[in-house]
Amino acid sequence: MKNLPKLIVSIAVCELVGIMSTPFTLAAIPTWYSTLVKPPFSPPNSIFGPVWTLLYMMMGVSFFLIWQLGGKKKKVKTAMYYFGVQLALNFLWSITFFGLRSPVLGLVTIVALLALIILTMKHFYPLSRAAFYLLVPYLLWVTFATILNGAIVLLN
Repeated sequence: MKNLPKLIVSIAVCELVGIMSTPFTLAAIPTWYSTLVKPPFSPPNSIFGPVWTLLYMMMGVSFFLIWQLGGKKKKVKTAMYYFGVQLALNFLWSITFFGLRSPVLGLVTIVALLALIILTMKHFYPLSRAAFYLLVPYLLWVTFATILNGAIVLLN
């Protein structure tokens, strides 16, 4: 129970990234995004909110498992650093894709995000297998989102 505040902060920070990116997304969906040609495998817009909410929660738990190992240890600090950078790129993607209405900039951002997720997982694995595995659905979803973003670039 003594680590409960860290767990709450970890989840809240991740969910906050999603909340802060929402205005960029919601403003663009009924106007610009609805006019784009999308591939047949593009999911309905209603699926994204619930999926991201769950993924952000899992990311928060994953980060918590690393943070509780002690933020002063070099390997833990490095893992936390990579997590922070990928989280920032996650937020930046909404700005580049939806806010700037640029699928090309979005694609550049999401490819960098994908690389940072992999690096984060690489640093999490030796510290906590559970933290690593909690990021697998996130990796899979962002891989799918990268393919979707690339298809949108090609079709438009």
